[in-house]
Amino acid sequence: MPTISVLHKTTYRYAKPVRLGEHRLMCRPRDSHDLRLINTALTITPQAQMRWMHDAFANSIAVASFGEELATELSFESSFIAEHYPSDPGHIEIDSYASVYPFHYSFEEMPDLVRTVERHYPDPQRKVDQWARGFLGDSRTCDTMELLMKMNRAIKDQFPYARREEVGTQTPLETLQKQSGSCRDFALFMMEAVRSLGFAARFVSGYLYDEELLAAESGVVGGGATHAWMQVFLPGAGWVEFDPTNALAGGRNLIRVAVARDAAQAAPLTGSFTGATADFLGMTVDVTVTAGGVQQNQGNQVQNQNQAQSQIQSQSQNQIQSQTQNQSQNQIQTQTQNPVQSARSR
Repeated sequence: MPTISVLHKTTYRYAKPVRLGEHRLMCRPRDSHDLRLINTALTITPQAQMRWMHDAFANSIAVASFGEELATELSFESSFIAEHYPSDPGHIEIDSYASVYPFHYSFEEMPDLVRTVERHYPDPQRKVDQWARGFLGDSRTCDTMELLMKMNRAIKDQFPYARREEVGTQTPLETLQKQSGSCRDFALFMMEAVRSLGFAARFVSGYLYDEELLAAESGVVGGGATHAWMQVFLPGAGWVEFDPTNALAGGRNLIRVAVARDAAQAAPLTGSFTGATADFLGMTVDVTVTAGGVQQNQGNQVQNQNQAQSQIQSQSQNQIQSQTQNQSQNQIQTQTQNPVQSARSR
């Protein structure tokens, strides 16, 4: 039962003072039976007003609103300490009727799963389908968990990891054609592959740590990384984690922050500023993950530059989205990268 501390800072810089628009953060880990939050904190500079909401997937969303003050820098620094109880993939219990593929979800489950079973990306020549069905063998039936584990392992073995700075996620067909991608690309590819076989699947963003280094003298856990993976709904077991970038299953080494039906719905940090396109100089992301950690910054109140602490974990990311409106004063939408680009295959 590792205790993990995460410190994550994202900083935006501008060439001259700009007016900051509303920013939305998926920044609090999903507290559950397998993840117990001990304490969380967020510091925002410059000062912001915060409000909270839950999205359609029950992710906790913090909304930061800024006043009329102009700024040349915007930073979000979040931290949390959590106890992690990952599932052992060898002890995931699936209902007997679903333990052998193919199977059908129950009448009670299907209405709630239908959108996560549907394919979301075009595959006119059924290339993703063909790749997925290659794991079924001649009999077209097989052990359900074994099938998913083989697909999970095959992506790691067959598709080299490629760090990408481009905005967005490759389509599943692009990943299959290029035979490479980032972790968000692999997660989306596996989602569509298992959906082609009738499984319910969803996208997950969060953090990756190296369990083997938990006992290291320095306490550093692989340097820390933002990451993306996916889940499959298995009757009797529920939503089971699969990380095709590292061939992990059951949640080992993975701290879940947000889940969504599609990758585009799990952007950890989005926002805007008013100014010229050239005013945006860029952003930096620093993530540190350690074993254990000093419990500090305790409390559940928002803390900005002028005081305040909040029970919120800012899940920044490595991707920036910018949109420019051709007006005298352009509204530039910036979005940090999905939590994936710093992940490395093991």
